[in-house]
Amino acid sequence: MERRRAAAELGGGQRRTDAHHAKGRLTARERLHILLDEGSFEEVDLYVEHNCVDFDMQRNVIPGDGAVTGSGTINGRLVYVFSQDFTVFGGSLSERQAQKICKIMDMAMRVGAPVIGLNDSGGARIQEGVSSLAGYGEIFQRNVDASGVIPQISVIMGPCAGGAVYSPAMTDFIFMVEDSSYMFVTGPDVVKTVTGEQVTQEQLGGAVTHTTKTSVADLAFRDDIEALLGVRDFVDYLPQSNRDQPPVRPSADPWDRKDFGLDTIVPSSPTQPYDMREVVQTIVDEAEFFEIQPKHAANILCGFGRVEGRTVGIVANQPLVMAGVLDINASKKAARFVAFCDAFNIPIVSFVDVPGFLPGTAQEHNGIIKHGAKLAFAYAEATVPKITIITRKAYGGAYIVMASKHLRCDLNYAWPTAEIAVMGAKGAVEIIFRGETEAGIAERTREYEDRFANPFVAASKGFIDEVIHPHSTRRRIALGLRKLRNKQVESRRKKHGNIPL
Repeated sequence: MERRRAAAELGGGQRRTDAHHAKGRLTARERLHILLDEGSFEEVDLYVEHNCVDFDMQRNVIPGDGAVTGSGTINGRLVYVFSQDFTVFGGSLSERQAQKICKIMDMAMRVGAPVIGLNDSGGARIQEGVSSLAGYGEIFQRNVDASGVIPQISVIMGPCAGGAVYSPAMTDFIFMVEDSSYMFVTGPDVVKTVTGEQVTQEQLGGAVTHTTKTSVADLAFRDDIEALLGVRDFVDYLPQSNRDQPPVRPSADPWDRKDFGLDTIVPSSPTQPYDMREVVQTIVDEAEFFEIQPKHAANILCGFGRVEGRTVGIVANQPLVMAGVLDINASKKAARFVAFCDAFNIPIVSFVDVPGFLPGTAQEHNGIIKHGAKLAFAYAEATVPKITIITRKAYGGAYIVMASKHLRCDLNYAWPTAEIAVMGAKGAVEIIFRGETEAGIAERTREYEDRFANPFVAASKGFIDEVIHPHSTRRRIALGLRKLRNKQVESRRKKHGNIPL
């Protein structure tokens, strides 16, 4: 038994393992040793072999068949894992490998535990033809069945092509490794043949491309080890399943801590930016903020923090980038994040400083109407506790979609610097008093500012629950989350809504 186990654990053999190491990459098993708590991994299907007899494949049989599957713990909490082995047939998916992956996904759904996939695959195993494609179909079906039931995390640790990219795309979060992981439907050679374009793997589907341009990936790490340690930190924010609450981590950070620096963080000039990330880090426990997609749609911040040791999802406009305006990419990024938080019982805290939606033909012709509606839909559909802090501008439709009281946000607070209106004073006055002299416009602008450039009009209508001192924001959020811990919402009976995709 020990002899057979040792042979199976060699994967594609020492020569292929050495070649893998020479590229600065870890093997499938080495990755699991770093990801999981020491000694916690329990493997299943170590001896599974492929069943292909075409192209003399019966002469080339390797136990495990290109994937290491099983379960273990991360900081003592159960997870299910699969790690594709590039040393075995390039990590390509066979029918039997698919069965291995589906088995641990089924078990994860039954017991309620996250699934983490370490992907390193050249796609479908060509020798198996449609059987391999059927294997991908089985995995896709389980990705959909598990969506919103258990967290699904994909780590791209090598070149993933063809069908190998669609399963990660259906999971909740995708992490990549710089300079060694790639995702594309068709590789550079096929692109050149079909379209005539010459492009490198990195340009076509590298970590930089997918974390900045496409938003396919959420984070990029420098190497395998940093990526795996990042996943360990990340999993600590998530519940085991949609049946559980997020984990609680003891914190020595006082819940009622006052931060007087927040009283002066908003500049006196409405056109001067400030860093909303600084606001977020000031509010959360120990300034720890795990940001998602930091290099894509940077005009909005999304990520996880903790208040009183409990996970919260943070959505915040970022005035440092494009004045914090909402555009297509920001709307999609935030909508998906809000939907994830709602699916897994994670309260949502929103920080609002938004001058509106980005105007222009490029935005309109690419569907800003429908993409902006995604954000409104996600917030309105979310039934988890929702708390909103308006720090400065909240104009027009962007005010509504950013977790306003009208979308059934539970607690809406505003700083004294908040301005809640249809649009900025100057633009509004030029429309209302069209034809006025320049002096008249200036006088009307001052009048408009006195009337609307504050949060008290909205507060007088009940749209803002309280105007608060910025330094007391953490205390207000902590108290609000305590009150809302047992929140219940009766939903209308339906199969599901039809989000504007």
